[in-house]
Amino acid sequence: MRERLVRFGVTVPENVLAEFDQRLERAGKDNRSDVIRQLMRRHIAEERWREEDGQVYGTVTLMYAHHASAITKDLTALQHNHGELVVCTTHVHADHDTCLECVVLRGDASRVRAFVEALGKIKGIKSAETVVTSGM
Repeated sequence: MRERLVRFGVTVPENVLAEFDQRLERAGKDNRSDVIRQLMRRHIAEERWREEDGQVYGTVTLMYAHHASAITKDLTALQHNHGELVVCTTHVHADHDTCLECVVLRGDASRVRAFVEALGKIKGIKSAETVVTSGM
C-alpha cells in the first residue's frame, strides 16, 4: 500500500536552502523532498532511541582486541542473552590483533539501548558505533 503524501511549506534562510541544494546536486540527488523525508525519518528514529519508545532497527559496529581476555566469550554471552534483539552478526579479522564485528538489531528502543550499553562495558572494545533507524 502506498503512503499518502502531504504537502507542507517550510521557511528557511535563503543561504541555508542554497547550500542544501548545492550539496544535493553534488551528491547527484535531484529530489529535495526525498532527502527531507529521509531527514525526518532519521530524526524520528533518533527521538525514539532517546525516548525509549517504539520499534527500532540498527547496527552496532565494534572494533576490539581479539586477544583481550575473555572478550569473545563475553560478546557471545551478551548476544545470546539478548537473542530476541540480535538479528545477525558479521565478524571480520581486521588484522592479526583486531576484529571488527557488526551486530544487526531489531526491537524496542529501550531494550536495544540496554544491549548497546552492556556492550560498552565489555573490556577490550576499542570502539562501538551505533546507527539506529525506524521502520517508517
